[in-house]
Amino acid sequence: MFKRYSSLLISIVIGFSVTACGTNPVTKKKEFQFVSQDKEIAIGKQNYAPARQSQGGDYVIDPELTAYVQDVGKSLGAVSDRPELPYEFVVLNDSVPNAWAMPGGKIAFNRGLLCELNSEAELAAVMSHEIVHAAARHGAKGMERGILLQGAMIAVGIGAQNSNYGNLIVGASQLGAQLTTSKYGRDAESESDYYGMLYMKKAGYDPAAAVTLQETFVRLSKDRKSDFISGLFASHPPSAERVSANKVTLAKIGAGGNMGKELYAQKVGKVKATQAAYKAYDDGVKALAKKDTATATKLAQQAIAGEPREARFQELLGDIALTDNKSQDALNYYAKAIKMHPDYFKPHVQSGIALFNMGKKSEAEPFLKRANELLPTAPSHLLLGQIAEGRGDINAALQHYQVAASSNSDIGKDANERVTRIDFPRNPAKYIKSGVQADNAGNLYAVVQNTTSLSIGRVQVRVVKYDAQTGRAVAQSNSMLIDGVAAGKQNKIAVGERVKTAQEAGLYQVVVEGAELAN
Repeated sequence: MFKRYSSLLISIVIGFSVTACGTNPVTKKKEFQFVSQDKEIAIGKQNYAPARQSQGGDYVIDPELTAYVQDVGKSLGAVSDRPELPYEFVVLNDSVPNAWAMPGGKIAFNRGLLCELNSEAELAAVMSHEIVHAAARHGAKGMERGILLQGAMIAVGIGAQNSNYGNLIVGASQLGAQLTTSKYGRDAESESDYYGMLYMKKAGYDPAAAVTLQETFVRLSKDRKSDFISGLFASHPPSAERVSANKVTLAKIGAGGNMGKELYAQKVGKVKATQAAYKAYDDGVKALAKKDTATATKLAQQAIAGEPREARFQELLGDIALTDNKSQDALNYYAKAIKMHPDYFKPHVQSGIALFNMGKKSEAEPFLKRANELLPTAPSHLLLGQIAEGRGDINAALQHYQVAASSNSDIGKDANERVTRIDFPRNPAKYIKSGVQADNAGNLYAVVQNTTSLSIGRVQVRVVKYDAQTGRAVAQSNSMLIDGVAAGKQNKIAVGERVKTAQEAGLYQVVVEGAELAN
């Protein structure tokens, strides 16, 4: 039997090999391809917006800067091996130096990285590297490896910089956040370096910038510059080997081309001029995390003085007021933030929280719903669940709680308990394991185990005996009550039957007929 099963398994694997084999559009090598181009594009399209929300939102103050980055990206995408991909390029409002690419050509640059680069050619070096990740299907291949090895996407963590919502993203948006923090293997990084330099050359940029930029990254990694360590270097670790490989590529294709130092300095001049303001904001967020609201307020005001158009600075004042239980003041600041940047999720969810705390649940609901449209989070779903439960819409409440429960957080635990309280009376057997147990004398007991985090008051069970030959039920006990089962614990009751062997005990089953949670 084992040999027959193995042959069947080999046939299945061979079948996948035949139907899923393809040619990489960049390297031209044969590879497994379970994710089609249409699926790649769909994944990128679906996850691009929530992923951007989870990492600070779009940087909207300087649209000329975004247009400039998009122009550089389009020129490189046009000379890539997959110019047909619907490339998109955005600047994210995040001080951490980082960039990432999603399947289908969805690419993002953090504001903080643009401040660290010194020329358009260096921008092109990072941009072309990310374009290769998309063109060479590196993200898609990561998903395919997950499908092949585990049957699902390999989770690699979720990053929501400067938002305190990093582990609170729920639902389908979790995939987008995972894709932006994926660590590529050494081969993928080498391919992106090599073909990225080729794209630079084709687009008219000096590929020497890719060498000098990698040299800078190696130096910064040795200096342990924290912003880079937590950002770009986490997913794209620099190394002396990569520098050497880039030098070999440069010797092969030749230096020369556009560097664009003056133009780059002009385009990033405005955002570089506000670096001190964003530094004050970032420090203010850290101070608030330590509950030092006085320092956080001072830093937020410094940030506003340096860049009065930035919505995140008003949002920080709102967070400070909310921490100090000044809900109305918090709402005023969040309203300013929403007016400045209406399409960023956090001031919406924070407004909902403030209103909910004030007892204004009907007013909180539209803010929470709008927040979930932008980025579904556990707090929004938990509060929407409570609002729905309060008006008697139990099914809607259960749906919200179940989504919130997927968060690995205290809010997720709270939501999970609420799910249990609602669903337990409907489906007690779903939460209670049951079976029979015999002691050394053969006395039979009905045993129940509480799998929830809540205490159970009473469990009503019945024991059924089955015929060893036919498998049909031949006898049953009266209903019995087992009183009190603590969370994660067992309790039992004597059945009044004796068995001689384990095989005979196996003919009995315990049916859970009803149960109630302890008050």
